Amino acid sequence: MHEKTAGAGDVPWRPELSAGEGGKAAGIVAALIAALRSGRLRPGDRLPPQRRLAQELGVDLTTVMRGFRLARERGLVVGRAGQGSFVAEGALAALGPAVPTLAAPVDLSMNSPPQPAAARLGARIGQGIAAMLSDRSGLARLHYGESGGSPGDRAVAAQLLEPRLGPLPPERVVLASGSQSALHALCALLLRPGDQLLCGEFTYPGLIAVAARHGVRLVPLAMDRAGILPEALTQRLRALRPKALYLIPSADNPTAATLPLERRARLAEITAEHGIAIIEDDAYGMLQEADLPPMARLVPERTWHVATLSKCATPALRTALVAAPSGTEADRLVQMLRATCLMPPPLMTGLAMRWSEDGSLLAIRDAIRAENRARQHLAADMLAAFRPAADPACPHLWLRLPEGWRADIFTGEAGRLGLSVTPGDAFAVGAPAIEAVRVSLGVPDDRAALAEALVRLRRLLERQPAAAGRPVI
Repeated sequence: MHEKTAGAGDVPWRPELSAGEGGKAAGIVAALIAALRSGRLRPGDRLPPQRRLAQELGVDLTTVMRGFRLARERGLVVGRAGQGSFVAEGALAALGPAVPTLAAPVDLSMNSPPQPAAARLGARIGQGIAAMLSDRSGLARLHYGESGGSPGDRAVAAQLLEPRLGPLPPERVVLASGSQSALHALCALLLRPGDQLLCGEFTYPGLIAVAARHGVRLVPLAMDRAGILPEALTQRLRALRPKALYLIPSADNPTAATLPLERRARLAEITAEHGIAIIEDDAYGMLQEADLPPMARLVPERTWHVATLSKCATPALRTALVAAPSGTEADRLVQMLRATCLMPPPLMTGLAMRWSEDGSLLAIRDAIRAENRARQHLAADMLAAFRPAADPACPHLWLRLPEGWRADIFTGEAGRLGLSVTPGDAFAVGAPAIEAVRVSLGVPDDRAALAEALVRLRRLLERQPAAAGRPVI
């Protein structure tokens, strides 16, 4: 939902429409239902005039009239002569049960970007591949490619990274088949079994898995709502001899923290003083609008910058872009990638580079960013009492549980309500310091489905933990 200035007596409600089955009229009904579920609209509220809604939404008046007629047929809206349209007194009863059966679960655990209609992902993928394979150079994408990407692809990738990192020689840029492959290769390149890698006390589970595979010891750093604490880094460096620092400086996964400029500068200063490498996982950097410099811009000679198209476009591309500290270091990474995943996927890499050149990638990014923002606004509204940590342009939030809840118990109870969320211990390096869950907002098909899920989540949060648990017999 997005608030607009209303006339006297009107509720400031404007439906956010997304293309889906039934068209825009049905979308108005779905938005009305979501507003009722969330409490934004209540029985007796006067709705904005239909003509004004049509103007604000950029649709025909007949579309809005049809939507209101469908809502009246469902018992959600009533019209009063000379006064306008109102939410029906029996609207909540007409909605039926708010909690769907377990046969239709809602996934709030997978940190996948939404797929808004404005992104046109399905059409763009089909059209892009067809166009690419229609000429001789595109057909070369059906054969084996170069480890680390071809010179042409690396040049395009350098241009894609330039707005965040500044001008980059293509020989410093390496393409990998997803950020997980890049992290695996970087750990193998920079660390040996028994080495210590610093990271936040809650961190990306993919890193935890990679560290375990390589026998690397993760050393947790204390965090607050803004991210890793510089004094925690200093203390660890005085006591230990770690080889590198891993961090997600923007929209951290899972805590959603974004390091402010002064903290980035201080972390850069400390790592430079102690001569340790930085692995910068910038999965969400392209989604953010804030002009905060990545660590690779502050300490380019020591930072391995990993960007991915999985969060700003689609995981199906399996494309990650790594900016190495130097061309020599990039060559070392290419050799490691050749031994593990051979090459980035040629066809999808070709599509990603084509989108980068023709502007499609930024258009997709902008549509996903706008949808993330709308979903975060909805979640912030519905979960306001629980103060989740979130970044407005990104697809997840970090929810500290009310006193008395344990994350594993809460996750199990959510599962009984048809919701899957991720408990904090999945991200914890050592014993979790707090009881929390990560809630991902991207998988539900539309905002109405997300609103339904968030209502159930809120009701669970409002329950007493003792009442939620089952007796042990």
